[in-house]
Amino acid sequence: MRSAIINVIDRAARKAGRGLVRDFGEVQQLQVSRKGPADFVSAADLKAEKTLRYELGHARPDFGFVGEEGGVVSEGDGSHRWIVDPLNGTTNFLHGIPHFAISVALQRGEDIIAGVVYDPLRDELFWAERNSGAFLNDRRLRVSSRQRLADAVVATGIPFLGKAGHERYMPTLQAVAVNTAGVRQLGSAALDLAYVAAGRCDGFWEFGLGSWDLAAGIILVRESGGFVCDMDGGDKMLAKGEIIATNGELNGPLKTLLKDADPTFSKPSPGAPGHGPNK
Repeated sequence: MRSAIINVIDRAARKAGRGLVRDFGEVQQLQVSRKGPADFVSAADLKAEKTLRYELGHARPDFGFVGEEGGVVSEGDGSHRWIVDPLNGTTNFLHGIPHFAISVALQRGEDIIAGVVYDPLRDELFWAERNSGAFLNDRRLRVSSRQRLADAVVATGIPFLGKAGHERYMPTLQAVAVNTAGVRQLGSAALDLAYVAAGRCDGFWEFGLGSWDLAAGIILVRESGGFVCDMDGGDKMLAKGEIIATNGELNGPLKTLLKDADPTFSKPSPGAPGHGPNK
């Protein structure tokens, strides 16, 4: 049985999704403006956020609202807030690549207690609620059971033109690429995390993300039996805008691989105390 909160998010996401599907069919006619190097905001993006804000606000008027396009729109009751990305995968959308999603999470205090990632083209609704499991439509989700990085497919996001982080990112990409069965750059962090929850990918890492990219995916991975952390192994993913998400079995090996390759980490000499896996 879905809770009232999940039903609220479901209805809002599906309504916004219908608009995205219509606009995706007319992608060449969309009004598009630049909001940064290789980072676009479309009329479809803004309309979807407006729809989500209205639907979620109508159902829970006391909750705050944070959207990718509008920022902090409302503080609400100061305890609950929606964290919303109306179109995660905007560049895919604008290039006619059919891989994008709506991401909606509910935060209470510092905790994410519910989340939905909705792929409107495939009609796949990934949803989770704290201590209640994760689901794809009505099917229970479990992360993969792979135990070796050499057998794993790991998703990521590559910094685009004009975005900082290439000097940090490229060494990690090389390290993961040569130690796994494959790296996938699909263009939607929210769907990457949903795919980890569904066992389609075994892991995911990325830097420089917004809370709206991560929030719903974090609870999906946790409730499907996976593990998420920041690059230091802590729980500050939203604050730092970085994440490692895995099936749990691969968390230690992937974190160690990334930290060893990341030039921003200070690394002790091989004989120094604390040097070794998962430190």
